[in-house]
Amino acid sequence: MRLTILYENHSGFKKGLLGSHGFSALVERDGVRVLVDAGTDGKVLLNNMEELGVSPAEVDYVFITHGHYDHTGGLKLFLEERKKPVKIITHPEIFRRRIALKPYRREIGIPFRREELEELGAEFVLKTEPFELAPGFWSSGEIERRTWDRVVGYVEENGKLLRDTVPDDMALIVDLGEGVAVITGCGHSGVLNIAWHAEDVTGKPVKALIGGFHLIGAKKELLNEVIERIDAERLYAGHCTGIDSYAYLKGRLGERIEALHVGKTIEL
Repeated sequence: MRLTILYENHSGFKKGLLGSHGFSALVERDGVRVLVDAGTDGKVLLNNMEELGVSPAEVDYVFITHGHYDHTGGLKLFLEERKKPVKIITHPEIFRRRIALKPYRREIGIPFRREELEELGAEFVLKTEPFELAPGFWSSGEIERRTWDRVVGYVEENGKLLRDTVPDDMALIVDLGEGVAVITGCGHSGVLNIAWHAEDVTGKPVKALIGGFHLIGAKKELLNEVIERIDAERLYAGHCTGIDSYAYLKGRLGERIEALHVGKTIEL
């Protein structure tokens, strides 16, 4: 498996790459290419894809981890540039209206209607259960919350705001043979739950956990629990992990954890 970070908060070390709040990665295995998430800004995504030699037309599948704007905002321009249909694997709740109240009230869901994306070639595959979308590539489906999670925001029902449990938070699981790699967009389900769920789905240990861990602002007790209970051999953390939280994890985990940036490649 080869993974290339296309969109991240930090731009990395190659001239021409752009950093921006959001996440996207290209995952390749045995000739199959899966785009995981699309970042916030399509112009940033397409710039980084061009700089890294990745053509939208060569992507075989798109996998959207959940319906927040910073993982879906680049979809429209990606589809316009691609100019041909593509299957988008995600959860039925992806188009639900989502609201944040801090630091001010605003929309934080996907900024497009399903119909306008389908007109551009999106072929949505909406499932809640785990399934193999291509040889060696699995959608986690909904992730059981055995311990704490890291949900954010609200949804509106009958004029009332209710806490958003982010049921659509999913991960892409890639079979590595003796183990699996797990790519998570934001980790709203909780990184421990995500890793355990991937092991349950595949019956194999997690060799690498990659993506946003949503540990920004987490208390040390929670970070210590991650350190003590996570079984993944390698951790690659970015996006919503938080700089302070990453530094704390790095101090305890050493070379077992690495930071993500645009242009970073991971081969497993």
